[in-house]
Amino acid sequence: MQIYGLIPPEAVRIVLVLFLSFLIGLEREEHHAEGGGYVFGGVRTFPLIGLIGYSIALVSGAQLLPLTVGFLVVAAFLLLSYWHKLAASQVAGVTTEMSGLATFLVGALVCYGHFWIATTLAVASLLLLDLKSALERLAARIPPREILTFAKFLLLSGVILPILPNRAFGPFHINPFTTWLVVVAISAISYASYVLQKLAKGQGGVVLAALLGGAYSSTVATVVLARQAKTTKHPHLYSGGILIASGIMYVRFGILLALFNRQLMALLLVPFAVLTVVSVGGGWLWTRRAEPAAQSAPSELGPKNPLELTAALLFALLFLVMLVATQLAVTYLGRGGVDTLAAIMGLTDGTPFIMGLTQAAGTLTPLKVAAAAILINAASNNIVKGVYAYGIADRKTGVQSLIFMIALTVASLVPLFWLGW
Repeated sequence: MQIYGLIPPEAVRIVLVLFLSFLIGLEREEHHAEGGGYVFGGVRTFPLIGLIGYSIALVSGAQLLPLTVGFLVVAAFLLLSYWHKLAASQVAGVTTEMSGLATFLVGALVCYGHFWIATTLAVASLLLLDLKSALERLAARIPPREILTFAKFLLLSGVILPILPNRAFGPFHINPFTTWLVVVAISAISYASYVLQKLAKGQGGVVLAALLGGAYSSTVATVVLARQAKTTKHPHLYSGGILIASGIMYVRFGILLALFNRQLMALLLVPFAVLTVVSVGGGWLWTRRAEPAAQSAPSELGPKNPLELTAALLFALLFLVMLVATQLAVTYLGRGGVDTLAAIMGLTDGTPFIMGLTQAAGTLTPLKVAAAAILINAASNNIVKGVYAYGIADRKTGVQSLIFMIALTVASLVPLFWLGW
């Protein structure tokens, strides 16, 4: 530490600039050694560019005009280099020239004391330069429509959400920000499952497909697995997979409850954990049972893009309808009305209803009433999935799946007695 105190601060900064610039230049030097033709810069040029950026920033002080002029001068030299490269070859990249501009900015940032930003910029540049082949292979694997899908997610979360007012309106206390935050949370979970299914395409088998499909939508996963079971004749594998997908539904609900109503999640944590372990563990053990394989089993569900904007708007509308309906049921019909509404909504997609309860529970709706309604909703949905599997799959798979879903429904209703239902 005493030696460090004897070194002038500017000397430390110059050494940092040289080190970071040298790393970028070294990577470019190694890249040029693998190819041929005209090359720009290496282990000497890039440190010089970094020192130029540092020196201009030092003499400019707080004035940005001299630094901007220096940046443009360096950019002009790099443009001449790129023009010469184009004259020698019709196909020429501009990566090296852009890394030269980044090196200039590294020197300037170090001069102004932004060491972390300068180091991060240099490391990010090194990674982008060195991972060229891997990034190009990744780009080739991503279809154009997936880029549009990700752009839709950014639109939902990064553009629309921040501009919505975060306060309650009207007699039903509707909060636009919270409403859209629910849409973003549902979309994020579904989109994560969708991406994982795409990445795992053709790998992992039916069990992995059931796990990811359950996070996406256990009802959709049940229908798709039942259709596959009708032709592949693997009753143990597919009925176990359907049970696994239904078990993951409780994980999905638990994550959403933890995000939007922790008091409600605290009441349902133990029941959800037990139901998940029993259904996922039991389903996995059932898939391990030996059976004569008539055909090979597909390993993917082929999920539909979950980020259609019309679907997001429809979910937001359903959420608001369920929020209002739940409050009206509590006010005029009491606990019986809430339970009836929960059972009816379980016949379709119960997520809007459950998310509506997260906003009403603890204020307009007692926590235990809301928790019981969620369990009833999940149980109702399990019965529907059992009926779907029985009607769509082959007879053995359908019967096994229906039995499993009835058992899971009963297990889902047992915690009601613990809640004093």
